[in-house]
Amino acid sequence: MSTGLSLAALGIGTQIPLTLLATPLWALYAIGCGTIAMGCWVLAHECGHNAFHPNRRIEGVVGFLLHSALLVPYYSWARSHSVHHAHCNHLEQGETHVPPRASSVLGRITEQLKRSLNPTLFGVISLLNHLVIGWPLYLLLGATGGEDYGFPTSHFWNGHPFSNGKRSLFPKRFCTLMVRSNIGCLAMITFLIIAAMQSSPLRVICVYGLPYLVINIWLITYTWLQHTDQNIPHFSNTTWCWVKGALQTIDRPYGPMLNLLHHGIGSTHVCHHVNSAIPHYNAWRGTALLRQRFPELVHYDATPIPEALWRIATTCGGAVYQSSHDQAYYF
Repeated sequence: MSTGLSLAALGIGTQIPLTLLATPLWALYAIGCGTIAMGCWVLAHECGHNAFHPNRRIEGVVGFLLHSALLVPYYSWARSHSVHHAHCNHLEQGETHVPPRASSVLGRITEQLKRSLNPTLFGVISLLNHLVIGWPLYLLLGATGGEDYGFPTSHFWNGHPFSNGKRSLFPKRFCTLMVRSNIGCLAMITFLIIAAMQSSPLRVICVYGLPYLVINIWLITYTWLQHTDQNIPHFSNTTWCWVKGALQTIDRPYGPMLNLLHHGIGSTHVCHHVNSAIPHYNAWRGTALLRQRFPELVHYDATPIPEALWRIATTCGGAVYQSSHDQAYYF
């Protein structure tokens, strides 16, 4: 379904005229095609968790092809994402959407920016930083990575100057798989260059580039809202344990259409962190069981997604402060 609909949407994009009058059509195409193709991203994510197919070779091929087509370094991302699951909401060893502490340099800068700007402007800047440039900055430089891995880190090279932390996000022995990931992305870039030469650069930018931006926006929307809110604690070495961290993620209501297209990634995320090897189609039953048996432990926020996104952008864009009550860190 995901690959078939994505290819059909791309085919429609090849027929839209490259004129200013067609701008509304291109906007609709970008939103529609990017939203559909996000389903392919989610399936590659399943492959990275060994939750797609019992045959690891088939799983690896599918994940590598899908993510390479979306310019994601598959094996490098799978490695960093496994670190995220192993140390969820861990300030030192966590990975992705790790907030800065108020005592850190980045924390002081963000808090000063937050105080100096009005909430609306700060929210707009926070949305642009996260949704538009957040994903490339994470892949290229390791933005929002854990404290122990240092800055910068890169999903494309694990040597100098991208390995200067207390811990290595990508060990030296991982170099072969990192090169393989890079080859996949380079192959896709080569294909896009050839397509641009055969048609036109503008056609490739519109047909591929516009949906690519929308996919990235969906990706960050999901991950940001899954792990960020004012009532979600973050832990240091002294207070973190795996169960506490895994349960500090949030299920949200995305509606039947998005749940179908995106395989429920935003509405079954607590279950996914409890056991990431559960396939998406079984995560619904796992989620129902978790909510039934441990209702006090499963976070669910019924706030509409646009409202929740704006609230988090305006209130959770700064640093986290340690609570005297439980020694955890909160926005």
